[in-house]
Amino acid sequence: MKTNSLHKITKILLAVLGIGLVISIFVPIWSIYLSAPQYPEGLAMFIHADKVSGEYEIINGLNHYIGMKEIHADEFWEFKILPFALGLFAVLCFLAAFLNSRKILYTLTGIYLLFGVGFVIDFWRWLYDYGHNLNPHAAIIVPGMSYQPPLFGYKQLLNFEVWSYPNIGGGIMIATGVILIILAFVENRMAKKAI
Repeated sequence: MKTNSLHKITKILLAVLGIGLVISIFVPIWSIYLSAPQYPEGLAMFIHADKVSGEYEIINGLNHYIGMKEIHADEFWEFKILPFALGLFAVLCFLAAFLNSRKILYTLTGIYLLFGVGFVIDFWRWLYDYGHNLNPHAAIIVPGMSYQPPLFGYKQLLNFEVWSYPNIGGGIMIATGVILIILAFVENRMAKKAI
């Protein structure tokens, strides 16, 4: 085997990651669930690569009373680029596998990790703005209160319990990052041993 060739299992995993990233374009990436005494069955909002689904219109109606902005998919520039970004990463996974290229694997891993960090920071920034930038003329104002949903996990907001966590697409994206790091590390060690 040439020292710059990828191992068979690496190529198979890269192809699987590429397929997974394509799937993540079409399934929910993140879930936010709300529960309160007046909504014991809960309210769900799902964030996709290009839209918001679930009961976000009901959530918009509730949030209006405490001065939070309404959620409208056309206001998010991220929805315009995220499907293409995921598609590009899928293509790079396939290219690395089919061209048998460590260089593409290393480049893909670095860019994907930067993308992941940027994605998390951007999502946190959106949640912060959503929960802190309140209408001062709202019907209900609780002095000093902000309503930032959790990035991950659980938070109590007034009488609502809020859970936020990855859905299928987010799980695929997180797993892709972890597997790419492992593959790049293993391939780098194997390349050094082969020299």
